[in-house]
Amino acid sequence: MNKNIDCNQKSPNNIYEVQCPTLYALNILGQKWKLPIIWYLAENDITRYNELKRRIKGITTTMLTKSLRELEEYNIIVRTQYNTIPPKVEYSLTERGKALIPVLSGLNAWGEEQIEIDRSK
Repeated sequence: MNKNIDCNQKSPNNIYEVQCPTLYALNILGQKWKLPIIWYLAENDITRYNELKRRIKGITTTMLTKSLRELEEYNIIVRTQYNTIPPKVEYSLTERGKALIPVLSGLNAWGEEQIEIDRSK
């Protein structure tokens, strides 16, 4: 196994006892709504909250707010608030967030391959 993704190096009985880079990344991104938010922000440089709410079908206000806060905590997105009436809030990817795009593109390509494989069964 590639040592870069081997999470069993120190404790083969419990991968959660070691600092596994894959699990760390999934902890940051591994939620139903985070990847669609990141993907939408990658395609639209700056986006307002209500635009995200409209574009990400099925997300509740609570989950959108929670997901955005968590992504902001990990410096994946930046929140910019303007003191206007009505208040205006915009979101965009940070450099750290933009670094995810090639990874997500690779995951997307892999997913397309899997869809084709499963369709042909």
